[in-house]
Amino acid sequence: MRDKWLKLSYIIDETSKAAGALGALASVALALLIVYDASMRYLFHEGSVALQELEWHLFDILFLLGLAYALKHDKHVRVDILYTRFSPRMKEWVRIATMLLFVIPLGLLVVWFSWDFTLQSFLQHEGSPDPGGLCCRYVIKSFVIVAFVLLILQAVSETIKALHRLRELNEGRAA
Repeated sequence: MRDKWLKLSYIIDETSKAAGALGALASVALALLIVYDASMRYLFHEGSVALQELEWHLFDILFLLGLAYALKHDKHVRVDILYTRFSPRMKEWVRIATMLLFVIPLGLLVVWFSWDFTLQSFLQHEGSPDPGGLCCRYVIKSFVIVAFVLLILQAVSETIKALHRLRELNEGRAA
């Protein structure tokens, strides 16, 4: 039974890794787009509202897809002044509690409230209010839902791994 849970955790981790890779590609695209946009504006006095909005969209994608990736790699915000002093067993309990009491409930709230927000945007075929701006604003809004579903899944994976490490610590103590 343990192997099935660890396999699920592995699949979730690989999904977060793929999302992080997409976020990394978005950062490269963003950097290239900024260079192009700045060059066009300052060298040729030509600007584009759509390009500027695309910069914001790429930044959003980079940030949102990086959430689960950061959690997977333990690069998230934490009060390390206390955490570093905890025993390995206590660290695992803190991880479990954090995932179950904070990350997953927050993720569920964001998904819940973003759903109608995104659906309404889709049904209205919302676009930019600026002339020359991008259409289909619901696409970028849907990334909020995708990102927080990935974050919830990664929190589940972290919980599975923490429970596994706790079991190993307990078996090590019993041996």
